[in-house]
Amino acid sequence: KGAKVFGSSQKCAPEKAVVANAAAVREWDSNGTVFGYNPSIPGHTAGEFGHNDFYGVVIAAAQVTGKVDGQTALRAMICLDEIRGRLAEVFSLKSYKIDHVMHGAIASAAVYGALMGASPEEIESAIGMTVAHYVPFRAIRAGKQLSDSKGSSAAISTEAAVLSVRRAMRGFLGPKDIFRNPESIFRFFEPTTGVEKNKDLIDVTLGNKVRWGSGPSPFNLVLSTAGADFAVCGMHFKIGLYEHQSAGALGGLVTLLIQNPELVKGGAEAIDRIVVVAYEPAFGIIGDPAKKDPKTRQSADHSMAFIVSRMLQKALAHGALPAASDDAWKLLMLTPHDYGKESLYDAKTRDLMQKISFEHGGPDYDSKYPDGIPTSIDIILKDGKKFSSGLVMYPPGHARNETADLKGLLDKKNRLLGDLVFKDASGYEKFLAPLKNIRNLTAEELQEIYTFDYGAMKEHPCIDGERPKPSSRL
Repeated sequence: KGAKVFGSSQKCAPEKAVVANAAAVREWDSNGTVFGYNPSIPGHTAGEFGHNDFYGVVIAAAQVTGKVDGQTALRAMICLDEIRGRLAEVFSLKSYKIDHVMHGAIASAAVYGALMGASPEEIESAIGMTVAHYVPFRAIRAGKQLSDSKGSSAAISTEAAVLSVRRAMRGFLGPKDIFRNPESIFRFFEPTTGVEKNKDLIDVTLGNKVRWGSGPSPFNLVLSTAGADFAVCGMHFKIGLYEHQSAGALGGLVTLLIQNPELVKGGAEAIDRIVVVAYEPAFGIIGDPAKKDPKTRQSADHSMAFIVSRMLQKALAHGALPAASDDAWKLLMLTPHDYGKESLYDAKTRDLMQKISFEHGGPDYDSKYPDGIPTSIDIILKDGKKFSSGLVMYPPGHARNETADLKGLLDKKNRLLGDLVFKDASGYEKFLAPLKNIRNLTAEELQEIYTFDYGAMKEHPCIDGERPKPSSRL
């Protein structure tokens, strides 16, 4: 028994399949994002974000047991997103420099355990081990150039979650009641006894000896079990590849270019400067001046200057854009090639980057997040003309956007990504068909949902350029 790595027919330890598959899913940073914001539920507006990189956990459980059909798998994926998304609404990990994948790891342990037939006590034990032993800090996201481990953060945490479930099901006991545990991250950073929580003073957590006893969790977690108000319904889907915090700027840029064709016709030489104004945490996460010189894909897709410049450069290269917003997005959609080595060092893109300034909009912008992605972009020409997007709140892909053809845009995105792998449309359609029909798959069919012929893959040079070769000592 075991699970499969994408494309392989051989089974291996489920946590190893999960870490490989989750890393592959996350590699292009193209998945959707929740914003941890649901004002209809009291206390569910903490504003943590996170991505749906964890569905491979469900497929791994299906492959191990051989008993999970497509409809059950789909419900399990919704459940995983529900736990992860609701945790993001009640506890802001980023406020304490903890990486958002912690919530995904907790959800993975719960759902993997349930699909494997673990008892409630075993699942509690697994979640306790996951939180007590494997807390990922945002150190992986700090620095001038981001690394591979940043891109694999979800994968590594999920590997630990699945391994914790396996240990718990073999009788290994982890900490109980982890959400009320005074030494766990939740009550440690947000004490419920002895002192009021304060995100600005570390001595609150270190000096609050009174909290070392029994007490409630700092939050109540409300999970949906029916109806239409599930966390996944608040998902922001990326229309291409980019850090979700840049979506407002891209939305404003596309609108400006469509409404003012002279911007495209005038070319880069006519542009004097570009000013992007946004909120925290966008300003702090993708506004680092060091990221005006990205040398890795992970750094480029976390650089507002690079992301905006790359899309603008594509528009200028076309010379003209379609009048319809959806068509313009499909033409300019950022792909893995836009973050590859050739694009990273594209002289025209880098020249545009130097014209961009990124400003914090202050309380007026901050107060509108995470309800929306409050951003504005101004393009000022050398002749003094100024073109302003105005405030962008719900760009295409956002759950509250009501104008974009989301399904059409995502279909285009899927085809662009599929074009990296499949030689022709028939290969793409054959692979995609069971994914679109997952709710009707039998348990046996689900075993092969990610099977494909590596030998039939399209060959092309590595987009990132030559990678370091594995050590001969391995």
